[in-house]
Amino acid sequence: MDIDRFWDVIESVRFAAAEAGDPLDEGLVKQLANGTQQEVLEYAERFDELQDALYRWDVWAAAYLIGGGCSDDSFMDFRAGVIALGREWYERAAAAPDSLAGYPAVLQAVSARDRSEALFYEDVNYVAAGAFEQITGDAGAFYEAWHIFRGANARSDDTVDMGEDFNFDDDNEMRRRLPRLAQLFLGRRV
Repeated sequence: MDIDRFWDVIESVRFAAAEAGDPLDEGLVKQLANGTQQEVLEYAERFDELQDALYRWDVWAAAYLIGGGCSDDSFMDFRAGVIALGREWYERAAAAPDSLAGYPAVLQAVSARDRSEALFYEDVNYVAAGAFEQITGDAGAFYEAWHIFRGANARSDDTVDMGEDFNFDDDNEMRRRLPRLAQLFLGRRV
């Protein structure tokens, strides 16, 4: 599955799920389960590539501001949520995480009591496994197939360049790096 096909799947399911009022992750599982095991593995590969591309300090800082904090696990859920927004918003966030200040759910999160729901979408992380289970009837089959698939396609370099690390609890630094999000979530405090 090439990147364009991946985004076509996300966008078509986003539209259908919104129309039906269904959760996106469930729609993605159903859509992928109509394909082959190979297609599910290729979807998972694209998903991981996109998620890995967001594994950066500036994106994590955006998640930290939006969520009112952000653990390692929550950051994984946040990156899944950004992918779930579709190609346009994903590309915006990847280019400039501060652009998420313009996303409607982020604007709504400013006044929400629990901000962890804004872009944090854990279930999207498990779409491929769910689709694989529907195809095979075996809950553990995906992980075995994924291990074999990734063995053939594994990258040899596991080092990740997350960019420059900085202190998320330093309000001035957050204002400097993410001014729009900081304005929303930190206000004008000095």
